Amino acid sequence: MADITGNTRNTGAPDGTVPAPRKSSWRYIGPGIVVAATGVGAGDLVATLIAGSNFGYTLLWAAIIGCLVKISLAEACGRWHLSTGRTLFDGWASLGRWTTWFFAVYVVIWGFVYGAAAMSSSALPLQALFPDVMDLKWWAVACGLVGLVFVWFNKYAVFEKVMTVLVGVMFVVTVYLAIRVTPNLGDAFAGLLPVLPDEKDSVLNTLGLIGGVGGTITLAAYGYWVNAKGWTDTGWMKIMRLDNRVAYATTGIFVVAMLFVGAELLHSANVAIASGEKGLIQLGDILAEEYGTATSKFFLVGFFATSFTSLIGVWHGVSLMFADFVARLRGEGEARGGDEVASGRRERSWAFRAYLLWLTFPPIVLLFQGQPFRLIIVYGVLGAAFMPFLALTLIWLLNSTRTPREWRNGWLSNGMLAIAGLLFLVLCVKQIWDQPWSEFF
Repeated sequence: MADITGNTRNTGAPDGTVPAPRKSSWRYIGPGIVVAATGVGAGDLVATLIAGSNFGYTLLWAAIIGCLVKISLAEACGRWHLSTGRTLFDGWASLGRWTTWFFAVYVVIWGFVYGAAAMSSSALPLQALFPDVMDLKWWAVACGLVGLVFVWFNKYAVFEKVMTVLVGVMFVVTVYLAIRVTPNLGDAFAGLLPVLPDEKDSVLNTLGLIGGVGGTITLAAYGYWVNAKGWTDTGWMKIMRLDNRVAYATTGIFVVAMLFVGAELLHSANVAIASGEKGLIQLGDILAEEYGTATSKFFLVGFFATSFTSLIGVWHGVSLMFADFVARLRGEGEARGGDEVASGRRERSWAFRAYLLWLTFPPIVLLFQGQPFRLIIVYGVLGAAFMPFLALTLIWLLNSTRTPREWRNGWLSNGMLAIAGLLFLVLCVKQIWDQPWSEFF
């Protein structure tokens, strides 16, 4: 992506990490697969599916631009970690105490609400596959507990291998469906031209599709996964960039495949589905009618893989960020915090496990009692604000003396991050505006 300087200087890896290779190689990739699997949740797939259902192939270009925007953000996160040896939170803390307060409020409220959403999303396809076993809420609790146990007792290496297997399932299912519906390749190529749908609010809807492709806070977690892989210095920069491109090429395949399904299976038949994860359950019913029960069940397996990778990805990645946040507050943040992540000490810390418990047990209450209205509004506002916060702080960090000169932003990186910042700022304002504030007070 941006700022490819060709520099592969190895500044010396800590004990237990892999020496930086002389050249980039596919066999090293891994964090990119993790961020792709975590970032593409059921909500992203159904949003792309609905875009295909409503507009056919018209917004194919927007889905691809969404992947390019996320490439630039993830590359910037990874470049910060490798070029400075410091973690992203350490960089945020250097910008002032306001970043600490924002992250503290965000990570507590976001984790509480997201935990319930992730467990429910993973439970939906399981209940559809095994309707007579138990209630949806208990499936959700089981998913949360399995995620907790898996992340608690396994370190990054095992976590990455499991995520890779689940991504393989997602890939096979989505590509199979895209081929099964027999896409019109002529119309698909026409969809690469940047044309807006002829409808009210088409600009905002298009921006929403661009911004919704593949991850929010998980983009910030990418740098932590890079360190957890054992990549801690600039000798790994080329590998990180290859890894990042693989991540969003994979993401692009997922979302384009689902847009094909929406365009061919739903748009041509003028079939509407619900927003949110329940729309994917409806799609499973439509697939059963069109192509048989086996195809429907195959799709539900892919739906579960998509949802569960997001669950365990957040359980691991955001807990890693929270552990680094706590270490920094306690004065334990070191000059090369990336080495601490690479050593596995963050994964063994009490803060990592405390946040794992926070993501799992308090949200179970929401599963049984319903989500409190005011908290959902605050969650929506904080979630909308995170992406412009990430984009704009990365511009700040990577154009300052905090970053070694040779690894600072070039014009392409600055341009892409500025576009991302403006895009997410517009979407943030829209989401805040759309909240039912009159009912909040």
